[in-house]
Amino acid sequence: MLTNRQLFLLHLGQTSMAPMMLEIVRAEGIYMYGPDGKKYIDLISGVSVSNTGHSHPRVVEAVKNQAGLYMHLMVYGEIIQSPQVKYAGRLTEILPPVLNCCYFVNSGSEAVEGALKLAKRFTGRSRIISFKNSYHGSTHGALSIQGSEFYRNAFRPLLPDTFQVSFNDDRSLDSIDNNTACVIIEPVQGEAGVIYPENDFLLKIRNRCNTTGALLIFDEIQTGFGRIGKMFAIDRFGVVPDILLLAKALGGGMPLGAFISSREMMSALVSNPSLGHITTFGGHPVCCAAGLASLDVIIDEKLSESCSAKSALFRKELGHPLISEVRGEGLLLAVQLIDPAYIQHVIAHAPDFGLVLDYFLFCNDSFRIAPPLIISEEEIYIACSKLKMLLDDAVKNVKN
Repeated sequence: MLTNRQLFLLHLGQTSMAPMMLEIVRAEGIYMYGPDGKKYIDLISGVSVSNTGHSHPRVVEAVKNQAGLYMHLMVYGEIIQSPQVKYAGRLTEILPPVLNCCYFVNSGSEAVEGALKLAKRFTGRSRIISFKNSYHGSTHGALSIQGSEFYRNAFRPLLPDTFQVSFNDDRSLDSIDNNTACVIIEPVQGEAGVIYPENDFLLKIRNRCNTTGALLIFDEIQTGFGRIGKMFAIDRFGVVPDILLLAKALGGGMPLGAFISSREMMSALVSNPSLGHITTFGGHPVCCAAGLASLDVIIDEKLSESCSAKSALFRKELGHPLISEVRGEGLLLAVQLIDPAYIQHVIAHAPDFGLVLDYFLFCNDSFRIAPPLIISEEEIYIACSKLKMLLDDAVKNVKN
């Protein structure tokens, strides 16, 4: 009889030649458990998904309750479903007034695709501006605006009339003109290694979009729901986009994405043609129920507010000769090492020390720390102790 490991390699499409190959049978809180009972501290939250931790009781209860009522009924937008209505209402309560209309989809990539269509439809323009070292997903349109030629080139030709400019470079403003439908930007560049905007760059982009009539799209798929110490980067930087993209933590561990704009703007998808955007499973009722429960946990337990102190504790405890810098705020941190040669060893051997770590796609000298927001101070001390032992092991075993 084949093992799960063998079946994984035999029957599942692979994303790389070297998958992590870590088998998990259970997860709870900040921990994941293997078949042998070994537990691992999850320091990446499924890449900023599990903000309220694994199997949070309130989220699990919401999933069970909704699954007992109904699951899929009809394609999105045709039938009034309570979980969708309640979650959309709750989201708009905590967002700026102009962001009052949600379109639920299944993932971050789909949120990007929907937003690009909306921007082109609403403005009647086609040009799209994005930023180098940005990440917006792997579907065709999202890949067309992704900020790395390494991942894009093999799939050309891509979406036309897309242009990439440099983040934090005021010269990029000149590329936004009267032919631009939208500018899509991560307020904090995630896969670039947690790069923050400087010198009011987001405000300058906002003002330039106002002048030219281009729409501003914020991709908060990774930064949303308390990850950087504020509920959204909108709150951190005081700049409001025309369209907001959410996913990852939006579903509380279930697959869910959304693009959010004004009711006026969203109505551009309703006619000429009707069904301007459609999805079968978007806003699945169980996913919306889980997401609403997770959001309530974040608010009720003040998880966003506690991020800054937890971030400071990580910084204090992560002193090591291999670490040259720790970037970021809240619980989205990039730990930069003195030489990229150490990164592969650190990621590959993290499970040996009871940790789960991950790379950044466009930053080869850093690894991410993005644990569930529920992580306690005691657990941070334990995680940092293990991290330092892992780094010591890298010093012994990596030859520069």
